[in-house]
Amino acid sequence: MGAGTKKSEQYIKFFIYLVVIILANVAGITFFIRADLTKNKLYSISAASKKVVSSLSEPLTINVFFTRNLPAPHNSTERYLHDLLEEYAVNNNKYFNYRFYNVSTEEGDISDEAIKNQELAQNYGIHPVQIQNIESDEVRLQKAYMGLVLIQGDIIEKIPTITTTEGLEYKLTTAIQKLNNKISTLVSLQGKIQVKLFLSSSLNIVAPYMQLDDMAWIAEKLETIINTLNEKTYGKLEYKHFDPSSNQQLKDEIKKYNIMTLKWPELADGSIKPGEGSVGLVLEYKDNALTIPLIQVLRMPLIGTQYNMVNMDEMEEIISENLESLIDINEDIGFLADHGTLPLYGTSRRNPMFQDHESLSNFKSQVSKNYSIKEVNLKDGPISDSFNTLIIARPTERFSDYELFQIDQFLMKGKSLALFLEVFNEVAPQGQQFGFNQGPTYMPIDTGIGKLLEHYGVRVKRSYVLDESCYVDRMQANQGGGERVIYFAPIIKNNNINDELDFMKNIKGLITMKISPLELVEKRITENSLTAHRLFSSSDKSWEMGGRINLNPMMMRPPESDDEKQSMDLAYLIEGEFPSYFAGKPIPEQVVEEEKDMDENGDAADTEEAEEKKTDDKPAMDMSKIESGGEALDKGRHGKIMLIATGEILKNNMFDEEGQSPNAIFIMNALDSLNNRDDIAIMRSKVQRFNPLDDTDAGVKIFVKTFNIIGLPVLVIIFSLIIWMRRHSRKKRIQMMFKK
Repeated sequence: MGAGTKKSEQYIKFFIYLVVIILANVAGITFFIRADLTKNKLYSISAASKKVVSSLSEPLTINVFFTRNLPAPHNSTERYLHDLLEEYAVNNNKYFNYRFYNVSTEEGDISDEAIKNQELAQNYGIHPVQIQNIESDEVRLQKAYMGLVLIQGDIIEKIPTITTTEGLEYKLTTAIQKLNNKISTLVSLQGKIQVKLFLSSSLNIVAPYMQLDDMAWIAEKLETIINTLNEKTYGKLEYKHFDPSSNQQLKDEIKKYNIMTLKWPELADGSIKPGEGSVGLVLEYKDNALTIPLIQVLRMPLIGTQYNMVNMDEMEEIISENLESLIDINEDIGFLADHGTLPLYGTSRRNPMFQDHESLSNFKSQVSKNYSIKEVNLKDGPISDSFNTLIIARPTERFSDYELFQIDQFLMKGKSLALFLEVFNEVAPQGQQFGFNQGPTYMPIDTGIGKLLEHYGVRVKRSYVLDESCYVDRMQANQGGGERVIYFAPIIKNNNINDELDFMKNIKGLITMKISPLELVEKRITENSLTAHRLFSSSDKSWEMGGRINLNPMMMRPPESDDEKQSMDLAYLIEGEFPSYFAGKPIPEQVVEEEKDMDENGDAADTEEAEEKKTDDKPAMDMSKIESGGEALDKGRHGKIMLIATGEILKNNMFDEEGQSPNAIFIMNALDSLNNRDDIAIMRSKVQRFNPLDDTDAGVKIFVKTFNIIGLPVLVIIFSLIIWMRRHSRKKRIQMMFKK
């Protein structure tokens, strides 16, 4: 074979290799495949996101305004957002569209296109934020756009600021779902949503003295805002302006809607006569109404009373948010509002100047993003079937048998109960002053709900759990400094959390306070084929405090013997077909207060005469012979009970405002699971910023340190000796071969 033939073969091989490489690249572009090897699938959208985006029936457009070439970590956020939106598009390329707008400056100059895009972003409510940029060892502030808007039809939702990848998929998916729900709800509305402005013309006289110079323009501005919103809500809004000063018949309306009314004495040396005026905005649809205050009254020490108008630039967004709550675009969830339960608003609703740590406002805010919270009063009648879950948070008053029957039958219908119960009620000492030796008194609570739970297979023990694995308070210098151990605030570590349930997989740590232990009634669980999931427990260094409760940290000491310490179960999820507590028993009757018969003058009528009148109307009948059936369920459909023996975990001091703490994520995940939305729970906790290391014993730590300092060098030496010996042995073998 000649040299020319060999060269030809080489050229042919090179050409074939080149063609294969080109075809492989073309195939890679056409058939794009990407594998996500991260543990929690951080770079792949979850099943919930795929379901939401694939169910789009109308075009959805996402406009992204993100400044390019930002410093770390914001540049990685932009790349993640690109990949995330591409993943959404793959699952619905027909109706899902997105576009990144150029809002960046180029070498200090800004193009006409970028200027127009920045104006567009601000029209959507996306404004630049300041970030730190380190260049040439110099820290400077830089303005950057980092937001997006979702547009479907005439409805717009926005995420104004995206500074982290954490929870971004959850925010996007819930925003898309909310947009879908909002459109379908608005389209199906029967009739108009009434937008009523109550504004007394008499207020124009005193407004300048109250620094409310824009009072005269409220009606005109609101009409413009409502007209703009009407274009986005399919013309479902109807605006009306009422002047209570010229129509005294509006007094009942003002009282009904709880409209703010201001009264003033004679002012300006008699030039302004005493008077009053009302101002407020009401959204009303059928039997539902929401009042939006237009003036904020701030009473501050030393400064006095100040009146502030609501920011009219934010009014469109405020009305839009209240509109969503009014027409219930989200799934309903019940919250028991009587029997002394924790109030959703606390005192912070009455005084916005101070944050109330006893309030559940953070909890309410986060739950309201996915659910419409409806308050339930058992005294008003049965629990609505529109709820899948009823939340009962720290009741302190006793339930009647009829009310327990309503809770029991709600569970029998295959619904869920989220129970945050407490066995002690904290009573402050006389005068609300805590002396050195005078702390609160803890009185036992017996609401009667315990007998239901024991019948279902679980009971709450009448004690508090104290734990050496607990919160440590760093005291201020004026208090002597140092640390104070809060034994009644157990910290739940990763190894005591059940990660076998999907909604618990990424919960790595929790903190509780004033929590009581739970114990299963194994016989009831087995008899009824129920499944009990322990959610979390205390450490094996915990013990109980029962009887006389004293939670003064200075008076607490752990037991000397480890035999008195053990891990205790603190939260359970029990599911299955529960048996009714009232099966085979007479159905309890609702206790109604007897009302006296009134005569024409409003006075109590003579009882004997009333009885005679009733007797004369109809003949007596033996009602005991009438039988009824089908009123109660003796055996329930598949339902769920989540029980935690504390209400503290819902309060603002343990449930953060952003909903990003492990406590908040756990509560929200649990509620989603109770509502059969585990896919949403998994998506929410996909990125968990709290990932603590597992605890290790002191002996293990010493071993690891010793091994790193001494063991590794010794291993290197041993390995080197083995290599040297093998080489030496091989050298000897070769020498022996040549000697032969």
